[in-house]
Amino acid sequence: MRVAYLECFSGISGDMFLGALVDAGVPVHLFEEAVAELDIGARLDISRVVRSGISATKVDVYVHGEKDLPREVYFERSSHVHEHVHQHGETKHAPSHSHEPVQLREHNYAAGRPGQDDGQDQARAPHSHDRGLKEIRTIISRSGISGTAKSTATAIFEALGEAEGRIHNTGVDAIHFHEVGAIDAIVDIVCAAVGAEALNVDEFICSPLNVGGGTVNCAHGTFPVPAPATLELLKGAPVYSSGLQTELVTPTGAAIVKTLVKRFAPFPEMKLEKAGYGAGTRDFPGHPNVLRLTLGATQPEPATNTLQDTVTVLEANLDDLNPQVFGYVIDRLHEEGALDVFGIPVHMKKNRPGTQLTVLCRPEDALKLSQLIFAETTTLGVRRRDEKRRTLARKWTTVTTRWGDVRLKVASMNGTVTNYAPEYEDCRQIAADHHVPLKSVMNETVEAYLRGLKH
Repeated sequence: MRVAYLECFSGISGDMFLGALVDAGVPVHLFEEAVAELDIGARLDISRVVRSGISATKVDVYVHGEKDLPREVYFERSSHVHEHVHQHGETKHAPSHSHEPVQLREHNYAAGRPGQDDGQDQARAPHSHDRGLKEIRTIISRSGISGTAKSTATAIFEALGEAEGRIHNTGVDAIHFHEVGAIDAIVDIVCAAVGAEALNVDEFICSPLNVGGGTVNCAHGTFPVPAPATLELLKGAPVYSSGLQTELVTPTGAAIVKTLVKRFAPFPEMKLEKAGYGAGTRDFPGHPNVLRLTLGATQPEPATNTLQDTVTVLEANLDDLNPQVFGYVIDRLHEEGALDVFGIPVHMKKNRPGTQLTVLCRPEDALKLSQLIFAETTTLGVRRRDEKRRTLARKWTTVTTRWGDVRLKVASMNGTVTNYAPEYEDCRQIAADHHVPLKSVMNETVEAYLRGLKH
């Protein structure tokens, strides 16, 4: 299976994603043809740049001959105010009519300037035409890109609109994009859809996303990073902040991830093909402001009916615990739900012999069992890690012996029995009740089971 892995150690924005696509081998002419098909007064400028020592591809969108503005999503609810901008950039507010749509203006502080309005953008806003999602859907549907790319682009825009609608308690169709921001967003999103299709991968996988930190200035005031819409779009995704005080994940970038990415995981095992780096505009000292896209092929796993799950491993080293207590602790751990418990002889500091206590358990039982280890042993620390395991399909069957019924556990793979074992407690009880050797009960149970298979 061919996969694409997104490493968002410096977040993600629309133009960073496009740059990574180009750098990974998507032909530039596909983007240029897609932009021409849109016929909305935009063009692309693609260049090589260096970000903290990393060479990357930078994609800029020019709208009506002007380079794209910083793109952070914010809203102006014009049902209450109109902004009238006078000379020197001073903004005054005047009453307006009610029931106006929310306006969405797209800026990108992850790849652009610091979080502040520039006056010139404000002056441009009152005289611009706003585009609603209905009009944007029409622009995409009338373009000459493939049907798959149209569906993907529309889904990304709708994810963005739905997130903003939930934040502002309004319907998707009430979301309007400011003209310049809409053009830039349409180009980013349509080219993202075209480029994703051109990669011809079976799955997009994504790392945890570095969202940045600090605050951004929006039309309704100053908001902490991530911006509200970004946070809404990233529900269910693993995120963190490296401490860099700037917005690293934009709403457009988050919408692309939400739509394209099927799962979040560490770097997958794959046969590497190529990697591409997409650059943001800003160059942070000591922090490459790039998005890395890696392409490769994963090896298919053998077709088996084995199950995979995650178990938690708890460990503690004990060198001053009474051996009688150790046996009691093992019993208590099993009673509280441990899957397995065992001890390994170890040689500890000051040449003291000791025992490594190891407990396998379900992740949800780890805290409870850790507390039990602290309470019942002399350890001062418990190590914990999660590991993946594969298990065979298993079932219980009952075997009749001359002394009574015994349960027997049967394990199989792809329908073929691979292991079987009598239940120890059943055999022990029969041996004690009938005064016969335990090994005789166990052997006869296995023989009776095998006879039953032949019939």
